[in-house]
Amino acid sequence: MPDPDDVRLVAEALGREPRGRFEVVVRDAEGRPVVIRNDPLLDDGTPMPTLYWLLDAELNRRIGRLESEGGVRAAEAAVPADELAAAHERYRAERDARVPRGHDGPLPSGGVGGTRRGVKCLHAHYAWFLAGGDDPVGRWVHERLSEGDL
Repeated sequence: MPDPDDVRLVAEALGREPRGRFEVVVRDAEGRPVVIRNDPLLDDGTPMPTLYWLLDAELNRRIGRLESEGGVRAAEAAVPADELAAAHERYRAERDARVPRGHDGPLPSGGVGGTRRGVKCLHAHYAWFLAGGDDPVGRWVHERLSEGDL
């Protein structure tokens, strides 16, 4: 069970109470949650395809700006399709390994951000990258953010 302070901070970042279990996997210098890893099923059993969730408001703002400037299409063009497909498969496998043994209900599907192909959400890719995931799109986002134009 997460620390009550983490639950409060995550709720503040989300603007609502979390609907499932999570673990803080990346913190900022002050110890605030930056990235959480969600359980693959919400408390009510609903599948949760997004394993990693970016909470940091400033990073979300900057990535949103990147997306609004065509970043999703640019990332898809920059990252070879086979590397992206392999990343989706690694993400899917990591998430699916966390499904409780014996679960017989609906399961989450897809890879990063719940998609099977292409790029759906730069935030989800970057969250996984920050958490240590081998994500070429997350790496691409990191390079754009490091340039400081956003």
